[in-house]
Amino acid sequence: MIKEFRDFIARGNVMDLAVGIIIGAAFTAIVTSLVNDLINPLIGFVIGGIDFSSYQLILGEGDHAATFRYGAFLTAVINFLIIAWVVFLLVKGVNRARNMVPKEKAPDEPKGPTQEEVLIEIRDLIRDGAKPAAPTV
Repeated sequence: MIKEFRDFIARGNVMDLAVGIIIGAAFTAIVTSLVNDLINPLIGFVIGGIDFSSYQLILGEGDHAATFRYGAFLTAVINFLIIAWVVFLLVKGVNRARNMVPKEKAPDEPKGPTQEEVLIEIRDLIRDGAKPAAPTV
């Protein structure tokens, strides 16, 4: 079982996934800072200087009252939209760069005769009275 686990971890796809997760976590921290430190203050300025992420509705009374934090939820939605937009731009850029690189053409392999050429050859052999070759086993 340990050998199977080692083989699984050593696969290239798993390592690529691990690198992607680490970069994604770092990228999420950058986007969260962008939203919390730059975008939310701008939105707060436009709507009257109120901290957008602190919008909440307290349900009940006392220390254990439930809090409906819709401002934090909207912040998470904004985070998601920004991350999705940046990933879209990255994928679009990578695809554009990939299309700009000229693809190397494989050398043309010699092609065999077409079906029509084979049928013409068979017709000519039959017309000339040639005997077909014995099949090889």
